[in-house]
Amino acid sequence: MSTTFLHPTARTATAPEPRAPWRDWLALTLLMFPVLLVAVDNTALTFALPAIARSLNATGVELLWIVDAYPLVLAGLLVAMGSLGDKIGRRRLLLVGSTGFAAVSAVTAFAPGPEWLIAGRAGLGFFGAMLMPSTLSLIRNIFPEPNRRRLAVAIWAAGFSGGAALGPILGGWLVEHLWWGAVLLVAVPIILPLLALGPALIPESRDPKPGPVDVPSIVLSLLAMVPAVYGIKMLATHGPAPEPLAALGIGLLMGYAFVRRQRRLAAAESTAPLLDLGLFGNPVFSTAITANVLALFSYNGFILFLAQHLQLLEGQSPSESGLAMVPALAATVVAGLLAVPLVRRVRPGFVVAGGLLLSAGGYALVAVGDHDAGPGMLLAALLVLCLGVGAAETISNDLILGAVPAAKSGAAAAISETGYEIGSLLGTAILGSILTASYQRNLQLPADVASAGTGAAHQAGETLAGATELAQSLPAPLAEAVTAAARTAFDSGVHITSTIALVLMAGAAVLAAVVLRKVPTAA
Repeated sequence: MSTTFLHPTARTATAPEPRAPWRDWLALTLLMFPVLLVAVDNTALTFALPAIARSLNATGVELLWIVDAYPLVLAGLLVAMGSLGDKIGRRRLLLVGSTGFAAVSAVTAFAPGPEWLIAGRAGLGFFGAMLMPSTLSLIRNIFPEPNRRRLAVAIWAAGFSGGAALGPILGGWLVEHLWWGAVLLVAVPIILPLLALGPALIPESRDPKPGPVDVPSIVLSLLAMVPAVYGIKMLATHGPAPEPLAALGIGLLMGYAFVRRQRRLAAAESTAPLLDLGLFGNPVFSTAITANVLALFSYNGFILFLAQHLQLLEGQSPSESGLAMVPALAATVVAGLLAVPLVRRVRPGFVVAGGLLLSAGGYALVAVGDHDAGPGMLLAALLVLCLGVGAAETISNDLILGAVPAAKSGAAAAISETGYEIGSLLGTAILGSILTASYQRNLQLPADVASAGTGAAHQAGETLAGATELAQSLPAPLAEAVTAAARTAFDSGVHITSTIALVLMAGAAVLAAVVLRKVPTAA
């Protein structure tokens, strides 16, 4: 990496004590357990929601909060926990977070009511915020040599993608053969190897000159992230409304206050800021973060309409649609691992740009393809997109870690993880809102149905799920007409959103190629 693009203190960080290589790779293996745990937990719970609703008599609003409590708390605390790990020790924070996550999972698995389950999910978000930044920042310090670090980051990303693929399969099996609480209880055996062997095999690392913990900054970061994330999720679910717009406004206002405080603390030089905003002045760091955000934006936006197409138009069950996506998720893993040797021949910036172009290519297939030909075309497009996401994410994460000093790797990893959350939310909110608006504008129900003015007809005009439910209650000829109208309206929205995403990802690829073009190939 050229000195021009490295953080000014990146080369002066204290070098870790020499270790046997096998200990480093064993440490990485242990770090995969919390990564796998978080990834599985993110996707498996979805398949338990019907069983939870039946068992706990949860309302629709309670089910929404069971899902949302975790990411809201997680997103609000990522930056604070990443910086805390720099101060008190990343291994210590990882072990505390893992212990807490396992304990809360075990208790929450036996929640007697939806309120207890919501509280448990919030607790999981609290401890989960300690896990992912800690694993990535520990990798930065265990593997200071760029080539080994790049491979370690690729394995880390592969663990996350593999867990996301395993989640639907494992969640469906556990709910079918045991009970919904088993989805949470599985965290205990997954985390035990880390707790047993981590203290001996994972080296501790921290900022050698940590400042005091700035509680007001932590509070401000929470007040900024939680309302913003809530607002984005509500916009994705319900569209523009006063409540989510007000939440977004509060989040932006608190974010402005947070940034002002960080700048004031940095200028005073008496108290270290919670977040070093100077990291964003490094073009490699900021562009790699942008690439991460947009890669997750493209992936989650695609999954949004693909899942609806497979389940509502092709008639697949949630587990069947999850299995159909596994090859594409496996491609994410393969692409990430193949990107490691590739950057020895091709500049990293061009690999990131190429990954983003592949994502654009996936959307291009959807924008011009025939959706009536069955799910094969959409799944092929997802495969192309995942190849791009895998390559772009792996190398951009490596660039993020390599562009900052080792002492600040916790904060950098937390920013990267926050980018993951924001990218996922924006992909769902922005592309989902455009898709919904286009569907509602283009839907033309048969005159007999549209004039009935029933609640079911109204729901059909709002969502594809509503139209599918309405069709099931109608006689065959009319049901076919409603389904055909809904498919046409939905496909028109998919074409529009795919075209927008295509242009956005192509622009991101150009940005990555221009800004990162001087980052040299790996030695």
